[in-house]
Amino acid sequence: MKEKETKEGSHKNVWYGVGRQRIEIPRTILKSRVQSNPLLKHLYICSIGYYPKAKDHYTYRKKGLPENFLFYCVDGRGWYEISGQRYEVGPNEVFILPQNVEHAYGSSREHPWSIYWIHFGGDSLHALNKVLAVQKYFKPCYIKNTGDIVPLFSKIYRTLELGYSIDNLLFANMCLSEFITLFVYNSRHYETTASENPDCVDSAILYMQEHIKDNISLNELSRQHNYSVSRFSNLFKQKTGYAPIDYFVQMKMQKACQELDFTNRSIKDIAFSMGFDDPYYFSKRFRTIIGMSPKKYRVLNNGLRD
Repeated sequence: MKEKETKEGSHKNVWYGVGRQRIEIPRTILKSRVQSNPLLKHLYICSIGYYPKAKDHYTYRKKGLPENFLFYCVDGRGWYEISGQRYEVGPNEVFILPQNVEHAYGSSREHPWSIYWIHFGGDSLHALNKVLAVQKYFKPCYIKNTGDIVPLFSKIYRTLELGYSIDNLLFANMCLSEFITLFVYNSRHYETTASENPDCVDSAILYMQEHIKDNISLNELSRQHNYSVSRFSNLFKQKTGYAPIDYFVQMKMQKACQELDFTNRSIKDIAFSMGFDDPYYFSKRFRTIIGMSPKKYRVLNNGLRD
């Protein structure tokens, strides 16, 4: 029997059109195989799809969704409204609709968008949405396509097409975390060019790395980025969870661990090379951050080597 044809456009918040790809994981599967699985319940795919040239695509949800919704526009244009704000979306732009928030979205009449999208939920969603790097994408963000996005999407989609075995669910949902980082941490997936300026925190961390053997003051870091000490410190802590100098010392201890692992240099020599005039103070800071003395660290790690 010939299936009843559905007119192109959106019907009950689902778009119908030529070339549409869509997989909605049944709620029974999510409940029995995903939400009860300790490896999957924290972050998982609920549905996934691709809408090419989605003419007359429109959706409105008064209560939002219990999941997050990630959109990646690759062609054409569209828009969305959330929290009383309307945003325009174009090619190579991404946005995330957070869970349980009223929203509406749709494609341009003149240049309908082509979009890849994923609904994802999980126990970790509330914590994820508090991450500044994620909150940035509640507004449209232009991203650089590293060439990894669509192939990874296709791997996830093809895997779910093969059914909901535990292996398929594990593979698809483990890929989900990487897929999200391709957007949220887009710049980490390619080398920064000379014409691209990292933000002040990333720039400060690169500076710390380049001067790992020196002593750097908070005033020096703040002046470099034309911020007051308090403003720079707040920005740095918001992004990293650490005060700037504490972060720098942590980087020094990471480098010291490598020296202890791969060289026979004395602890005193390593302390001096990390900018510490007092080896005892170096050992004290090392113990606080690493959880044991430099001497004990070297003994334990040497014992674990093949």
